[in-house]
Amino acid sequence: MKPRSVKDATADPAYFLEDRMDSSRRSFLNLLLGVTGVGALGSIVYPVLKYLTPPQNAEQSVASVVAATVGELKPNSGKIFKFGNKPGILIMTQNGEYRAFSAICTHLNCTVQYDPEIQQIWCACHNGHFDLFGKNVSGPPPKPLESFDVEMKGENVGDEIVVLRRS
Repeated sequence: MKPRSVKDATADPAYFLEDRMDSSRRSFLNLLLGVTGVGALGSIVYPVLKYLTPPQNAEQSVASVVAATVGELKPNSGKIFKFGNKPGILIMTQNGEYRAFSAICTHLNCTVQYDPEIQQIWCACHNGHFDLFGKNVSGPPPKPLESFDVEMKGENVGDEIVVLRRS
């Protein structure tokens, strides 16, 4: 399009309309570019912020749970159970005594298990061992397992074995 003189502009009203259309197209494209830029920036910043902020999971404060029933465990065996939203381990020793601990290794939060051959609690992640009192015996775990109290709600087969958090 060739430039017009002032004389042409006064004689042709379409000149002003064409100029306004160019201006509105430019404004629209600038707006579209700005919205796209903000969207792209948001798609980068939002995941980073979600990663950096900790989740707001309310820790379930559980005082006691039914971990098993009488007769469910044989001597020298163990069972993993849920204590709130974390695992626990219930062990029946060789002489029939029940003991309960947190099943989370104190080294790197792996789940521990009972090894009846060596009669110890074992963490498979880094070969950590705990005795039947929860004390760390070997391997990298820096401290003992959290221990729980065990109450039996009867001596008959099928009666509940309740595990309680120590206060």
